[in-house]
Amino acid sequence: MAHEVTLMVRATCGSCARVESQIKPVVLAHGSTFATCDVDTDKELAMEYGDRVPVILIDGDEFACWEVDNDELIEALGK
Repeated sequence: MAHEVTLMVRATCGSCARVESQIKPVVLAHGSTFATCDVDTDKELAMEYGDRVPVILIDGDEFACWEVDNDELIEALGK
């Protein structure tokens, strides 16, 4: 089953770039889609996520915040 994975980021966030480079290959290798969303482009998103970025969403549901374990991500993508 293909999932939609979205990484909520901020352009000035070094951790966001690191997490993107970590998870993007994993997501794509499992046949899911990958997108990023800069929370600062939308006032409501900026208020919702604040300083919690990076946040990983799978099919719109929050999966992880700040750090993600690739094995846990692979398991979630297999569901």
